[in-house]
Amino acid sequence: MTAGERTVGAEDPHALVERRKTRRVRRAAGAAVALALLFAGAATVASARGDGDGSGAGDASVRVPGASSADAGFARDMAVHHQQAVEMSFIVRDRTDDEDVRRLAYDIANTQANQRGMLLGWLDLWELPKVAPGGEPPMAWMADTGGHEHGGHGSGGTEAGSGAGSGADGVLMAGMASRSELARLNRLDGERAEVFFLQLMTDHHKGGVDMAEACASLCSVPAEQRLARGMVEGQQSELGLMRDMLAERGAEPRP
Repeated sequence: MTAGERTVGAEDPHALVERRKTRRVRRAAGAAVALALLFAGAATVASARGDGDGSGAGDASVRVPGASSADAGFARDMAVHHQQAVEMSFIVRDRTDDEDVRRLAYDIANTQANQRGMLLGWLDLWELPKVAPGGEPPMAWMADTGGHEHGGHGSGGTEAGSGAGSGADGVLMAGMASRSELARLNRLDGERAEVFFLQLMTDHHKGGVDMAEACASLCSVPAEQRLARGMVEGQQSELGLMRDMLAERGAEPRP
């Protein structure tokens, strides 16, 4: 046996031990990460189900919301409301080259698409339908909020008028654009498209803020209340931004 072979043979046991230690450490770390993810997922599910506040202390008195609850109503209605905001954002991105408007449209589409996925996911988690039971009209769950009466906040458009919530020209809820308004947005270009989009989205956000504030007051699931409060904060900030962007273009929100 050569000196080199003796050296390798002498070092192999130590190298083998070190490799075994490394593998054990990696397995332990991987198990810890997997366990942490498992606990995080369980906390999220428990919070969305209304089984706790995410702190680990469950509340047996809280149950999955019913089909006619404010929690379910908000999830259903805001998912529809958000879908139109995403649609309008994609329309204007094809109608203008203005980077500020395109960036705002991207942010709105990305944020509201993600939030819509959460809302629909909760309905699946709660095993509730995505349509209101018994032909209940949109926003009916808001009737208990006093100042946030169902259908009491029109979209501001001439086509929609006071038909918000009635389905007139496609306006299902407060702040939503009508089919005629969406068709008009699709025909405009450049600054005219920018101004009309900003006006439509301003109306849309105002209706969305009303709905989110109502959920913050009426919803019982802590995770959904937190999401609603986040919507209020985010959309109010964007309302200020859109007001400034309209002013830069010599325009203002619709009355």
